[in-house]
Amino acid sequence: MIMNNQTVITQFLLMGLPIPSEHQHLFYALFLAMYLTTILGNLLIIVLVRLDSHLHTPMYLFLSNLSFSDLCFSSVTMPKMLQNMQSQDLSIPYGGCLAQTYFFMVFGDMESFLLVAMAYDRYVAICFPLHYTSIMSPKLCACLTLLLWILTISHAMMHTLLALRLSFCESNVVLDFFCDLFVLLKLACSDTYVNELMVFIMSTLLVVIPFFLIIMSYARIISSILKVPSTQGMYKVFSTCGSHLSVVSLFYGTIIGLYLCPSANNSTVKETVMTLMYTVVTPMLNPFIYSLRNRDMKRALIRVICSKKISL
Repeated sequence: MIMNNQTVITQFLLMGLPIPSEHQHLFYALFLAMYLTTILGNLLIIVLVRLDSHLHTPMYLFLSNLSFSDLCFSSVTMPKMLQNMQSQDLSIPYGGCLAQTYFFMVFGDMESFLLVAMAYDRYVAICFPLHYTSIMSPKLCACLTLLLWILTISHAMMHTLLALRLSFCESNVVLDFFCDLFVLLKLACSDTYVNELMVFIMSTLLVVIPFFLIIMSYARIISSILKVPSTQGMYKVFSTCGSHLSVVSLFYGTIIGLYLCPSANNSTVKETVMTLMYTVVTPMLNPFIYSLRNRDMKRALIRVICSKKISL
């Protein structure tokens, strides 16, 4: 479409992963298996928390929301990436690109917030065990979860509306496997100062501050653990918190390294690998980290299976 002697972009080309053509089918099978594992694993956690009354606690309320967020977070990028790996058509409409950016921010922000909520939950459970029930009441947890969803939706909507005012008139080639907001800002041929300013401010609020809140929570937890004379008690607490810390390290480590502390010599391959770590690998690993290391989840799975057998 021509407007003011400039070609206005109506679609983008997602270049996808830098994989040689002879290895396309192998990587397609690998990523398809990872995506199916992500879907099935997170669905299993959601179903178990829903069906087993023993898991109707604040920690598992946050965990079920995290599983739903991971499921959707992966589904925003993976289906299109898998389609492009099997198709010669790499295009995505302008509206589809903005929609992908919007939902990517919604579920990415939600995971960040939920990790903070889960860190606070562990902090209260370990440092104030006698007051845990009164502090982490079901009403408070439900209201907190609703507030987190409202914040993430509002934040993503703000950036999406700001992106609508941008013009794309030179290049429409996205050197990634999804429409990332940072990539779109680089492609825009209009002034992006307001967009970049809001990205900087909101990144500080939604990434740096949550990360430091988690670090502070676990610093207090470790301080409390060191006061426990029982070696078995210390091992139990470290085991409980270890899974959460591994997710936090993987999720925030790649995001901070990729967006907040970018290196001048970062190659496209390196950036793509780092992006895959928090968009594909982390949502897939969460069910294994929280289920295989969690006796409550194993017992809930056994109870659900046994109850189904009895009903049959």
